[in-house]
Amino acid sequence: MNIYFALAITGGRGDEQVYQRIVDFLQANGHEVPTAMLAQSDGTSKDRVVDPLEVYQRDTAWIMACDALIAEISAPSHGVGYEIGYALSLGKPVLCLHRRGLKISKMISGNPHPHLQVREYEEWDELEAILRMYLDSR
Repeated sequence: MNIYFALAITGGRGDEQVYQRIVDFLQANGHEVPTAMLAQSDGTSKDRVVDPLEVYQRDTAWIMACDALIAEISAPSHGVGYEIGYALSLGKPVLCLHRRGLKISKMISGNPHPHLQVREYEEWDELEAILRMYLDSR
């Protein structure tokens, strides 16, 4: 599957290791992840030199082409919220993941859209199981 992985970039990189593990897991299981470079330590510095219009056009094209969007939403991000809404408006299935105990946007947690799933996790094993179940259901 072609999976758009949405992650916080300007809102903080405290979850970078989690982002990298998710991308590694997806790719190791044969999925294409066009945003994989953004999960890498140097990926965001390369993206900062790209014109905002180019980023918008590139990312919306990737979302249009994807089979599903998976978002790590533990860190607040305007961009990730936009990407989630955009994917849902296109009828794409969306899985939002966040660390247990964190407050997340009520616009996401309260959204009854049938293509949206929101799951919390504590440890990597739990997160991996959530990803496996979600991907197996596609």
